[in-house]
Amino acid sequence: MDDRSVVEIQIGRAPRSPVDVEARCHLGLPVVTRVPPILEDGTPFPTMHWLTCPLATLRVSRIEARGGVKQAEADLAADPDLAERQEQAMVRYREERDASIPEGYTGPRPRGGVAGSMGGVKCLHAQYADAAAGNDNPIGRRVASSIEPLDCAEPCVVDGVDGPTRNPAWFEPGDDRSP
Repeated sequence: MDDRSVVEIQIGRAPRSPVDVEARCHLGLPVVTRVPPILEDGTPFPTMHWLTCPLATLRVSRIEARGGVKQAEADLAADPDLAERQEQAMVRYREERDASIPEGYTGPRPRGGVAGSMGGVKCLHAQYADAAAGNDNPIGRRVASSIEPLDCAEPCVVDGVDGPTRNPAWFEPGDDRSP
């Protein structure tokens, strides 16, 4: 299975850029891909690390639904050291993304730090993806401590008759179908 086909199944649509996998799960499937700052159609895109893993996406979504973004914002407001480390992550992210804009490009550019945030936390999925891609992101690391391990017994995508397909045997570890 090629990575682009797997990612398409994982995210439920065709990727809008080349698929460059930055992190894989223990089953060898993509968890995070790198997205260029300018998409194939010329759209500026601020999110450099895209979370594709269905398990990680599900678990991060639960944290966000419970007020995880507000909690992260409150933690940053209460802890100046955490806020400084997170700001360093935002600057690093912005500089790394902007450095990959093609030389001579004169069109619209992505703005902000992680997920295009102009300050604070915008999206825990993007914070986690940044950390899972191997970067120093304190909010992403906190999310990781709440959702990992990503320890699926079955792959989320398998080869099917007509190519890659969502695996009907896949389930979240720990749900009632676990052995």
